[in-house]
Amino acid sequence: MIQKVFPIRTSLRAPPYEGGAFADTLGRPLRDLRISVTDRCNFRCVYCMPRDVFGPDHAFLPHDELLSFEEIARVAGVFVGLGVKKIRLTGGEPLVRRDLHRLIGLLAKLPDIDLTLTTNGSLLAKQAQALKDAGLQRITVSLDSLDDVTFRAINDADYPVARVLEAIDAAAAAGLKPVKINMVVKRGVNDHQVLDMAQHWRHTGHIVRFIEYMDVGSTNGWRMDDVVPSAEVVKSIGDHFALEPIDPGYAGEVAERWRYKDGAGEIGVISSVTQAFCRDCNRSRLSTEGRLFTCLFASSGHDLKSLVRGGASDAELRDQIVAVWRARGDRYSEIRTAETARLHKVEMSYIGG
Repeated sequence: MIQKVFPIRTSLRAPPYEGGAFADTLGRPLRDLRISVTDRCNFRCVYCMPRDVFGPDHAFLPHDELLSFEEIARVAGVFVGLGVKKIRLTGGEPLVRRDLHRLIGLLAKLPDIDLTLTTNGSLLAKQAQALKDAGLQRITVSLDSLDDVTFRAINDADYPVARVLEAIDAAAAAGLKPVKINMVVKRGVNDHQVLDMAQHWRHTGHIVRFIEYMDVGSTNGWRMDDVVPSAEVVKSIGDHFALEPIDPGYAGEVAERWRYKDGAGEIGVISSVTQAFCRDCNRSRLSTEGRLFTCLFASSGHDLKSLVRGGASDAELRDQIVAVWRARGDRYSEIRTAETARLHKVEMSYIGG
């Protein structure tokens, strides 16, 4: 039996801003910026972009509505000036945006930034070296099953597991390691493959993370009955391979970390549903057309693009971001119910995970 004591999480003091503490209404600092570079994806994963909603007639954003790479880099620079230490690029599928390495190169010039990207891996093998050369430091690959039939059913694009595994190898060879592999676990779909996933990545140096199925957006038909609690995942793996907890790597880390006692590596679990970490959340999200969201489960965002394209100075951008963050009181996962799950929320394919 594995037992773990979960300490009360506390937020770190935010850096001063014009003589005051720059934090939201719950005392949470701004440290993490996730940037969606496109709302398009070449997969139709059932928990993110179900094909009956995102079919051939779905209207994606026109290219001129998207922030340019230069605009993204400018906004990101303002966030870094406010204390952001980590930037993650997301989508949609970020690698479908042409010449993404150019954006990586611009962001890599920002000081003291952990620069990473999340991808489904379909286009990664050919781009891995260019991304690394441009300055990308780490990468996360979504892979919800090692069983080819199950994986093709989940991605609903008839894409094979073997090519994602090849992409992970290519990323590692390019120096983007350790690669993190994200598995969204859904009851009755792929939960029986948790142990296979854990066993496959033991002794590889890569880190698999098991994510509770979440009610992001309004189109994936989420039900609490479909959620596999992280505690169940840890027990399932721990019954076969002895585990012990690891302290968080940094304040606000969403994954709870466990390592194999035999030295075979580590796993992580992300428990947004059963063990909400809202009180330590320091993440903001910038949508592909320049809207600032302060929660993954938000219904609306704050327009920054009109400031960027309307001639606003960096100081004016900064003041707007600070005003939005200081008013932030989001804690959706703490108050989640079957009723809130049915509310309109921004789709994951639009804002990223």
